[in-house]
Amino acid sequence: MNSNNILSTRIRFARNLESTPFPAKLTSEKKKELLLKVKDTAKQLFPDLDYIDAMQLTTSQAGSLMEERLISPEFANNREGAGLLLSKDKSTAIMLNEEDHLRIQTFEKGYALDKAFKRAVETDEALDEKLSFAFNENLGYLTHCPTNLGTGMRASVLVHLPALSGSGVINKTISLIGQYGFTVRGLYGEGTRSEGSLYQISNQTSIGLTEDEILERLEEVLEKIQENETYLREKLSATPEIQDKIFRAYGILLNARIISSKEAVALLSKVRYGAEAGLLNLDLANLDSLLIKIQPYNLNEEDPKQRDIKRAQIIRTSLC
Repeated sequence: MNSNNILSTRIRFARNLESTPFPAKLTSEKKKELLLKVKDTAKQLFPDLDYIDAMQLTTSQAGSLMEERLISPEFANNREGAGLLLSKDKSTAIMLNEEDHLRIQTFEKGYALDKAFKRAVETDEALDEKLSFAFNENLGYLTHCPTNLGTGMRASVLVHLPALSGSGVINKTISLIGQYGFTVRGLYGEGTRSEGSLYQISNQTSIGLTEDEILERLEEVLEKIQENETYLREKLSATPEIQDKIFRAYGILLNARIISSKEAVALLSKVRYGAEAGLLNLDLANLDSLLIKIQPYNLNEEDPKQRDIKRAQIIRTSLC
């Protein structure tokens, strides 16, 4: 399977401590007690994890973490009594007191389901041994949202689908994916829109299937998507019209002095398409890093105009 259009892989486990109400039912004091208990336990098991008190984050700092996809929009907007454990290389992030007591997340660049899953399981099992997660023989892991019952696992990949998106058949693809029990979300997960032909594909429910079965089905779904994307690319990438769009986008990004986030992401999508097709000699990892750097909060500039100027400068420097 061609995977150079897959930007990243994520495994997430939703977990709660047994005999403890979900965060929504906890008082502020009980939230704090649980936070300290989980934080101290995790730090003993994994000393390389840094602890971040969510209440101490500025709006800009929380937004930046969200743009890096290390925390959810819900976590960024509701930080009272919440915390984050983050590895130095940002490959592991554990949200505390979000919707559930713990949201264990592991990240890998590109397509690496097995690697991300292995690290997530190791982290999960070590914490479960010390904290005792809530589990029912019939329902599996107990979670705040019923769709997370069972394994409590979400396996997802962030994939770039410019051919399917540009050809207007992406909605048909999304409908087909739904029949297999998978869902398509935007760049930042549930409730967010797709930007730059980037789509997050993940399992819709986690009950009734084992972790291995979920991973196998995700691989099957991805193979079908990639077959359709590859077929369309082979037809379109050789056409003057598509090549013109790619090189025009590259030219604008190389020369723009002011550019909005929306326009920059759309143009970078076309440039990445060109790099994936071998039309542009550009490093895909650099383009992916650039996609994060130019997001509003990561620019750390309050004035909108200055932000657009700074974004254009960063892009020119990175692509030259």
